[in-house]
Amino acid sequence: MNLRQRRRTALKDGESGQSMVEYALVTALIAVVAIVAVETLGDGVVAVFENIASAISDI
Repeated sequence: MNLRQRRRTALKDGESGQSMVEYALVTALIAVVAIVAVETLGDGVVAVFENIASAISDI
């Protein structure tokens, strides 16, 4: 079944709004996970660079 037929079937069945909400929820979940990962890894990266900076300044 090609994309056009699936869209037609979804529109006929009234599922297009439901699938849009599902896509929005999945996108929001991925965004939250990405933000948490960046914040968690960001603190670790800052610590590594601070250690490198202090090691260089001791030389």
